Formats: sequence, structure tokens, C-alpha cells
Amino acid sequence: MLDKPGIAVADASARPEHCGRGVWDRVAQGMTGVGAALAMLLATLVAMPAAAQKLPAGCPPKAYRDNVVDVLHGVRIADPYRWLEKQYSPQTRTWIKAEDRCTYGVLDTLPTRKQLTEQLGKLMRTEDVGVPIERNHRFFYMKRAPDQSLSLIYMRQGVEGQPVVLVDPRPMSKDHSTSVTLLGASNDGRYMLYGVRLGGQDQVKLHIMNVDTRRDLHEDFARRHYFGLGFTRDKKGLYYGTTTRSGPRVMFHRMGTPSSADREIFGSGYGRQYLITPHVYDNGRWLLLHVSRGTSGSSAIYVEDLLAKTPELQPIVKGIHAFFQPAIAGNTLYMMTDWKAPDHRIVAVNLAGKVAPADWRDAVPENANPIEGFSLAGGKLLVRYLVDASYRLEIFDPQGKRLGEIPLPGLGTVYGVHSRWGSNDVMFSYQSFAVPSTIYHYDMATKQLTVLAKPDVPVNPAEFTTRQVWYHSKDGTRVPMFLFYKKGLEPDGHIPVLLTGYGGFDISSTPSFRAQAIVWAENGGLFALANMRGGGEFGEAWHKAGMLGNKQNVFNDFYGAADWLIRNHYTNPEKLGIIGMSNGGLLMGAALTQEPHLFRAVVCMYPLLDMLRYQKFMGGPWWVSEYGTAANPQQFKYLLKYSPYQNVHRGTHYPAVLFITGDGDTRVAPLHARKMTALLQADAANGPDKPILLLYDTKSGHSGGRPVGKQILEQVNILSFLFWQLGVK
Repeated sequence: MLDKPGIAVADASARPEHCGRGVWDRVAQGMTGVGAALAMLLATLVAMPAAAQKLPAGCPPKAYRDNVVDVLHGVRIADPYRWLEKQYSPQTRTWIKAEDRCTYGVLDTLPTRKQLTEQLGKLMRTEDVGVPIERNHRFFYMKRAPDQSLSLIYMRQGVEGQPVVLVDPRPMSKDHSTSVTLLGASNDGRYMLYGVRLGGQDQVKLHIMNVDTRRDLHEDFARRHYFGLGFTRDKKGLYYGTTTRSGPRVMFHRMGTPSSADREIFGSGYGRQYLITPHVYDNGRWLLLHVSRGTSGSSAIYVEDLLAKTPELQPIVKGIHAFFQPAIAGNTLYMMTDWKAPDHRIVAVNLAGKVAPADWRDAVPENANPIEGFSLAGGKLLVRYLVDASYRLEIFDPQGKRLGEIPLPGLGTVYGVHSRWGSNDVMFSYQSFAVPSTIYHYDMATKQLTVLAKPDVPVNPAEFTTRQVWYHSKDGTRVPMFLFYKKGLEPDGHIPVLLTGYGGFDISSTPSFRAQAIVWAENGGLFALANMRGGGEFGEAWHKAGMLGNKQNVFNDFYGAADWLIRNHYTNPEKLGIIGMSNGGLLMGAALTQEPHLFRAVVCMYPLLDMLRYQKFMGGPWWVSEYGTAANPQQFKYLLKYSPYQNVHRGTHYPAVLFITGDGDTRVAPLHARKMTALLQADAANGPDKPILLLYDTKSGHSGGRPVGKQILEQVNILSFLFWQLGVK
């Protein structure tokens, strides 16, 4: 299949070190890597169009084109860059380094980098505080100070207590690529669980700290996925979910024993397409297992009374093709579900009585606005509603009587609600386009809402406008879109527009703070967020209208957003850029292959692009319930029709594209971006004014945890590319 790929590599002296998505500690201080004469020339050409930019010699590098052909359901499928799937082969590594030199040879010469570094630094080198979790009046949270590169784990004794540092990850790596994440705490607050993450990997090494002594216990856990962590009542054992080569498993760890001796208690027979998450409630009494067929499939719920004389897993939900989100309060199991309620309802099950579906009662019935989620808080239910893609928090008693709502500042997003049935403390984050993440505390007893943390970000919300507009998609469906811009901006047909969206996995795209959007608006642009089908903005029906064989609806909704912006004289195709990540990266791939003349520039981050092979790698099996699989003859037909990698046509003029990925992505295989980059560079009829570029980092990935310097440089690279392509002055 592959012998010795021949790769034409640019002169190694052009970029002596491997930067991938950046040597992040070397934040750009202007133009580097070019001769002094060229630098002086570029300084006088700030407003020059993209056509004036020259590509370095040997850019892009020529990649070996193989003759690999698969036959799927009688159809011949060419895969000329299959060899790039081998991430650590010498040929792939050589090609990555050549791409890196090419990309930075272009981006480093762009004249906007210094200005963007300054603007983004002011917005991003600020205090960043996570939502606390409360255990026995101890509040655990993550915080990064303005002068720190990474978030530290803190603890306070009481809401007003003095912060104490529990874990500082900065000494763990010289380049600050190792980070920590808060995973939970025991019910009495004595033990805190945290993970140590390398780069942007999903896998972490689990640690357990004795908070009283500030020392980690001598428990040696493997680096792996951890889903749900819960102590037994005596804290001598720990339940957790993880993944194996065969599929998901729930394990039990006896404290003081090696993790290699951990006992499997559930999961045998479940394949890689399943997810299983354990939850422990009521101080170790109840063990709940949530089984999901992938990220978008049906659920099963099992419950076990660990204090019973003969504990036994009891199926509560089994054989129902629907989604369930569970939580236990006392002897009552509450579940949000779309079963017989596409906009979701919350049902209650008496675990001390009959548990058959016929005996369930509606605690919070379905209504006109979809339920996005719920939490147990102070003996009540705190329900998160979505109202035209913006959040509302309402409170219900256990019988379903509405007691009121927690007031929010306006159109925005609620993240990370942390609360417990036996505590009146509710913590959550609220943010909007021009409102950075603000941490709130709500007392369920006194009904007092107070601000716990508000970062000092130099943004005045009064200077910006957030509008919600509605447009019609190809099939007539009404779709909403948020517009964010500086006050006084008037449509003239030439506004630089940055359009984004997601459209998948029942995930709602709501107004949230983005330094990227602030900088875009500050420089005279308009930022647009489309709420396409496939998301959860309008319940499960909206989600299903954009999944499996309906995926094309998502793409059509996105094109409808672009069309609305053009028809209403905000912009034109030469001023229209688009950006998306993960499933949104798939959206970018579809947009640039299906409607290449509608957009000038595309930023495609950590994307899925080869939809005929995605299910073979990393998290792919979990997403078959959302996308389908080429192994199924019927699903193969629609996947082939839109899969970006199989729909690149030689000789076509495509938009300029910046692909972003890296070795640290252990969720969406980086091979998608590698293969698509090579194919587009070979087949597109683009000139140097619309290059196909790849930013590839060996550590960063899907799960964040990057030092703030890396985050800033990534945004500098993205925005300098877009400013160049869209002629932002």
C-alpha cells in the first residue's frame, strides 16, 4: 500500500525549531523569520490585499500521492493520503515539520500580529475562576491569576474563607504543557480528587489528596479516561468508569491497593460504541450506572442500594429508545428525558416502591421551552430552560410546584451549575458575548444572589450590540442567529464577518464570552453565531433534524445564515470568514467543499473530515449514534455524499483554509486534518493569495489545559490569518 513516500521539504533553515501550533512561550512580538528588507516592506503594506502576500519557497510541501482504493458497498473510494494516518511514522513526521515551516513562514510575516497580541493579551491575561464545588462547607475551585500561565486548584473554608492553594501545576513541566483538573471531592470534604493532564489529552493521571494534610495519598492510578468518581460511605473504596480496548467498564478500587488490582463490576459485553458513567449518591448509599449508546443514543439506568443486606443492581430504564439524565435525592430518582416529551420533562421514581415506567410521575412536565438540564439544590429542583437559545433558571419543589426563578442579567449562557440536595449553596457561571465568565452564589434558603468572582476584563458591554435575528433555511425552517458588533456599525455590504456554529450532539450554541469576538468587533467586524439544527436549542426534535441522514440540514442552515448576512447588505463573499471546531470543524469541511465560493476564508479546528473512516479511530465509535457508519449500506450513501475528504474536486478554487490540530488531540484523530490538508494542497486551484495551511502542535489537543500564552498565540494565528484574508485594516 505504501512504500517510501517522497516528500519535498522546504529548506530546513527557514524554521529551525518545530513549532506546531506554536512555540507558545515565544509569543509573537511582531514579524519574525523574514529578512529585514521584507519586514520593512510589510510594515508599509498593512492594508494590502491577500494577493500581495508571498509564500515561502517550497510552500506548501509536496506530499506523496498513493493509489490506495477501498471498495465499499460496490463503490470504489480513493484514499491517496492513507499513509498520513500513521501519526508517528518518519514520513508523517517529516511532512508535519515541512507544513509547520510553511505555515509559520506565512503567518509570521503578517503585519497585524503585534497589535493582535496586545489586544488579546489585555483580554486573556486576566483572572480566570472556575465554578466551585461544595463539600461540607469546603469550596474547591480552580483559578488562574492574571500573572499566571495555568490554573491552580484552591480551597476555601466557607464562602468567605481565605483561599488556600492545594495544587500548583506550574512546576510539573518547564513549558507549562502539564495542567491539572478538579475532578471531585468526598462528601465530608476530606479528600479531593484531581487529574494531571499532559497537553490537551483527554486521559489524565488520577490523584487523591488528603485536604487536611495537603498530601496526596499513596494511590497509583493509571493515566486513562475517568468517567464519574464516587467514594463508598467509609471512603475505603472508589468507583469510577473508564474505557478499555474492548469497551467501557465500571471499576472498583480498594484504597491502599494497586490500581492493577481494581475489580470490574460492570460493563462486560458492552462494545466501544457505549459510554458508562457511575454516580454515587446519599453519602455512599446509592450506586447509579448510566449507560448510553454513544453520545446520541438511548440510555439505560441501573441502581444499587450499597447498604442493603444483599446489594444488587436493579434496572430502572431498559429497552426504552430515549435519552435519560439521572440524579438521586433520598429515595427518589429524578430523570430528565425526551421519552414522550421531545422538549424534555423530569420524571420521579420512588426507589423504595414500584419502579416500572407505569409508576413514574411527572415532577416537571414538558412545556413550551425545552429543558436543557437540571440540578438538585437544597431539597428542590433547579431547572435550566432554553428560551430562544438563551438560558433561564427556575426552581421547583419536589412535587413539581414552581417556586420562582434565579434572575440572570440578560441574554446569555449558564455554565457548570454545582449544587447538592442537602446544601443550600448553588454556584454557577454566567456569561455573554461582552460579559466575561462571572461566578455567582445563590442561597436557596435566603434567595440571595451574590457575585463570587468577576474578572477585571477591559470590556464595556454598553459599547456593543447583541441582536438575535431569524432567517429561513433551504427547506423553509426558521433558524435564529446572534449578531455581535460595536455600536454604530451600519450595513454597507463590506463588513468583515466571522460566522460560526456547531449544529450537533444536542449541544446548544448560546451567547458566551470570546476574546476572539471582542477583538473582531473592536476592529470593525461583525461576529455571527448561527443556531443550526442538530443542536439542542429547541429540544430533541431540533437535534434529530440535524443528525444521521438529516445532517445536510445543518449545512443548509449554515449557508442560510451566510445568505442572510449577504442579502441584508452586511457583507459579501470576499468579506466572509467562517470558523468551527470538532463537529463544527466537520461543518467547516462541508462548507468549503459544498459552497466554496460563498466564503473567503475558513478556520477548521480539530475536525472530523473523513466520514467513511472516522469510526475506526479514538472516540469515533461513540459518535456512530450521531453520524452513522459507512459499514451500514444506507448510512454509507449519505456519508459519502457530504464527507469533506471524499468531496474535494481537482481544479476547484477553494477558500483559503487554516487547519488546526495536533498530537495532543486524543478525541478526534488528527489524521483528519493531515489528510485533508495534503489533498486540498494537491487538488485545489488556489493561488498564493488563498493558501491551504496547517497548524500542528505536538502537545495541544481537544481538552484544553494549555498555558495562557499558548491560548493567546493560537488566537493571534487565527485572527492574523483572517485579517489578512478578509482585508481587515
